[in-house]
Amino acid sequence: MSPPPPPLRTVICVGDIHGHISKLESLWANLQAALPADAFATALVVFLGDYCDRGPHTREVLDFLIALPARHPAQRHVFLCGNHDLAFAAFVGALQPPPDGSPFSSTWGEYIHNEEHEGWYRGPGHEGMHAQGRRWGGIIKERRNQKRGSPYMGSIYDAQPTFESYSVAHGSPDLVKAVPEEHKRFLRDLVWIHEEENMPIDTDEGQIICKLIAVHAGLERSMDLDEQFRVLRTKNTKVSKVAMLSGRQDVWDIPKDLAGKQTIVISGHHGKLYMDGLRFIIDEGGGYGHKPIAAIVFPSKELIRSTEGTTSRTDPDIIRSGLVHVVL
Repeated sequence: MSPPPPPLRTVICVGDIHGHISKLESLWANLQAALPADAFATALVVFLGDYCDRGPHTREVLDFLIALPARHPAQRHVFLCGNHDLAFAAFVGALQPPPDGSPFSSTWGEYIHNEEHEGWYRGPGHEGMHAQGRRWGGIIKERRNQKRGSPYMGSIYDAQPTFESYSVAHGSPDLVKAVPEEHKRFLRDLVWIHEEENMPIDTDEGQIICKLIAVHAGLERSMDLDEQFRVLRTKNTKVSKVAMLSGRQDVWDIPKDLAGKQTIVISGHHGKLYMDGLRFIIDEGGGYGHKPIAAIVFPSKELIRSTEGTTSRTDPDIIRSGLVHVVL
């Protein structure tokens, strides 16, 4: 006789944090206040990635996250890698080498035409750096990000606040020494995908049991699904730019191969809240200072937000009627 499945537990998925420690502390307190004590104490907490950049306190955010297993030993914590985190790790030497032994410089070619425009990092150590690390630590020539409607913060990744959180000037190679080893280990250990079986979710027809797939941006609709899983599960750093961590419209929907298979796909990354069927995008903050960090709780689909230092309200058109309950 096969053993029974593990007991179903509350699952919390936390959107992009982007260096905002006060919002993270506020969200965590709101989660603890909103949930029953036993549900919070034993929850599976999946952080959807992008812990650094834009906000001023990346160092403090990483300290907070690293301390969670000791503070809440009965919880399970999963830390996904976002595209910003991969680039940060690449700059400070915390990225695992390509599995085929090729040098990180082999990742430059596909995007080398952007090197001058994006002002890629060319300082000490750049010769052995992944392309995303060079982009992250560089100095972009354009002053304004037209898509975001805000100035660039140092590089195309808005990495200047991360450097400054470690008391280092933007683009300085001194960051490699300034980042503590436990932070590098945290970055090195980030997973690119999390898969969870026996995931309950409430629907209009009642509660169903699904598989959960959590990946920072989403799954690519035009790439072979097995190949995507291989890249994500092995953290294949030979890839110059991982679409599943950095894509936009191409990773928005659930791939056709998963249609009808009762699979939840949840991501952050997109600077939006989007919830349709079993596809969830939880990134209300997007790194903007005036917007909250959001988290969603399963099986109820209850949305809980930070309330510290935020002024925006959720667009009611984004949250579909009956799909999610907002806790302010």
